[in-house]
Parts: sequence; C-alpha cells; structure tokens
Amino acid sequence: MVPPWHEKLASIEATEAGLQSAGYIPSRPISTAVYLAHHLQKPILVEGPAGVGKTELAKAAASWLGLGLIRMQCYEGLDESKALYEWKYGKQLLYTQILKDRMGALLGEEPSLEGAMRRLHGVSDLFFSEEFLEPRPLLKALRQPEGAVLLIDEVDKADQEFEAFLLELLSDYQVSIPEIGTVRAEVAPIVMLTSNSQRDLGDALKRRCLHLHIGLPEPRLEARIIATRVPGIAEALRRQLVAFVQQMRTLDLKKLPSVSETIDWARVLVLLHVRELDPGLVRETLNVLLKFESDIETVEPRIAELLQAARAEAVPVR
Repeated sequence: MVPPWHEKLASIEATEAGLQSAGYIPSRPISTAVYLAHHLQKPILVEGPAGVGKTELAKAAASWLGLGLIRMQCYEGLDESKALYEWKYGKQLLYTQILKDRMGALLGEEPSLEGAMRRLHGVSDLFFSEEFLEPRPLLKALRQPEGAVLLIDEVDKADQEFEAFLLELLSDYQVSIPEIGTVRAEVAPIVMLTSNSQRDLGDALKRRCLHLHIGLPEPRLEARIIATRVPGIAEALRRQLVAFVQQMRTLDLKKLPSVSETIDWARVLVLLHVRELDPGLVRETLNVLLKFESDIETVEPRIAELLQAARAEAVPVR
C-alpha cells in the first residue's frame, strides 16, 4: 500500500525542504538517510553524542509528514511485554470473577468432565483475544493504517537480548503473537533508532539499518539552526555566540556543549535582551552551556580569551 505522504519524499531535495519546514535544519546526509529509509523500507540507526538532534529528527519527520510519533525509550531490562504488548490482567481478573459467578449456568447439565472442559476451553480462549490485548509502542506502530514514525530511543541502553527481539520487526515489519498470530504492517513505519554509543551494538542490528552519524555541527550549519529555532535573536549576536561555543569545543571538557545547549543559551540571551557578549554575562550564564562544575571551572579563567577569539571569527553567515 502506497501511503498518502509518499509523494512528499519524492526526492532528497524535497526531503530536505520538508524537514526545514518542520524547523529542523538537516545536513545532506540526514536528508538522504530519511529519503532512503522510506523508499528502501529500512530503519535508520542514528548515532552521535547527546544533544545533537537525533530525537528532534524523528519529531520533525513526523510533524512534516503528518504522522504520529510513537516513541519507545529503551533501558536495561526492557523486555517484550513493555515493548510489544501485554495482557490486561485487571480486566482478565474481573471477567474471571464474573465467570466464576456464572459457572453453573455455563456448564449446565453437562454430564461428563470432558464436555465441561471443552466448554471452559472455549471461554479461556477469549481471555487471550484482542479484547484483552494492551498494545505497546512496537505493536502500535505496526497497526497505524497510514504509517507512523517509530522512534526507538537510546537502543544502546537495552540488553543484547532485546536487540535480537527487534530483528524480526526490523526485517519484515511484522511480529508474532502466539495467541493471535502474525501482525504485519499495512504501511511500513519510518523507524529511527538512536544511540549514544554507550555500548557496541550487534552486527546483525547494524546490517539491518542505514547508518547515520550526527556530530557537532560546523559554524555555518549551527548558525542556521539557531536562526530557525530562536528567530528573535539578532544576527550579530548569533554569530558571536556560535563562534564562542565553537571555541569552547576545542577545550578538554568532560561534556562539550551540544546544539541543544547552544539553543538554550541563545534563548536565555534573548530573554535577557543581550546585544553583545561580555565576560560578566558569559560567566553568569555559563551553567546553561556546561553541565559539570569541573567544566565550568576549566572555562571561567579563559572566558576573556575565548571571547576575543570568538569576536575575531564571528563573520557573517549566509
């Protein structure tokens, strides 16, 4: 089945423009990966440090294509019952009590134990039917009639056993439920798996996916991102803050400021009606960019030096 949003992904250029219309400024490799993911029906494994826009890519794609975003956050110990489906045990318990109260009427005058068991077997099958099924993110994504964007977030936090479970879903966009049968997607979802590289993923999972690495952006791209996400910021200030953050990333820090932190800092500067960076202001707002006290202590003595270098590099961005 060809989904109604298929034409939006007519080309890589159309994909790039579509993501931009949703407020996401993609690089060429990002636009290419999203385009290929749909046309080849392959998931994308998006790797890179935290805060570079991996999750935002899935949100933007869903917004642009008019699809629901179904997100599954991975963690150690995640299993099939939390990812695929589980049974509504409370409802089953309630119906069990009702059945108990009506047991006599159900069995009637059945003379044999074998006959009574046949009747009870027919009733027990109802307890494991659609009526009692609670779909979780993976099953929900397969059942969307017009497709969906399925975000499997931080898959590197899940166990290797969960990776193996994902292979059937990612190979054929189908899953097997013993009590019901095989569920196949009418429209294959666009699947994005994100990883912060906390552990190495298995070769089988990597082979099934298109690989996309999103790193920290170069200055021009970061300036475009800030202009899109913080439209109220003045151009001169935008160039300055991007140059300053780029200078900070050359230091030996525990956690380099990511794009998300640059966006937050830009919003703070707009809120404070800042026109130009100065050492005092940078020092007061440094905790927006840096998340570890040791990093703040490393940067503080060098603020004036970094600002001077940033002003020298803050050239107009087109």
